[in-house]
Amino acid sequence: MTQADYARARRLLLRRDPVLGAIIRRHGPCGLAGDQRADPFASLVQAVVWQQLSTKAAASIYRKFLAVFGESTCPPPEALLAAPDEALRGAGLSRPKIAYLRDLATKVLDGTVRLDALDALDDERVIETLTQVKGIGRWSAEMFLIFKLHRPDVLPVGDLGIVRAIQKAYGLRKPPAPARMLKIGEAWRPYRSVACWYLWASLDATPL
Repeated sequence: MTQADYARARRLLLRRDPVLGAIIRRHGPCGLAGDQRADPFASLVQAVVWQQLSTKAAASIYRKFLAVFGESTCPPPEALLAAPDEALRGAGLSRPKIAYLRDLATKVLDGTVRLDALDALDDERVIETLTQVKGIGRWSAEMFLIFKLHRPDVLPVGDLGIVRAIQKAYGLRKPPAPARMLKIGEAWRPYRSVACWYLWASLDATPL
């Protein structure tokens, strides 16, 4: 999606859904429009680091992870595989996450996961490809679709932030089930990714 696409999505969502529209007016232009990450490997590394952590805690661990390599950007797969476990543990990474990162680096290097080919795949095929990596489940793949590939119509019904935001915004007594979320989200097609960014923003909890 281009800057113009995000502006078009914002206008459509404002017209379609007055509840979401109120959130959009409070937060202005969609932050995804300026979030053009160049390195897909770095995006996946971040997705693994961020799992099950608050934004603040994950950001701190990621900074320490980069410091292991003396870099300000994510190391390449070869460097990650060469790093000792003790150094990665010292950065705050759990043993399972270290294993996940090593599996990601291995599968990128051996061609199991071809990051340069993902743009040509549809959303479900991207998810199938990425979830071959240990520790990368559907949620992480959906975050990659939204934040790295800028796919316009992703609704991660398993994301707790989206669940909470919909419950709060729409005044629901209980956290909505996936079917309820999908029904509410019908009005947002074909820009459900953009709607999700605004929902995260309403909680000040964008995941990446």
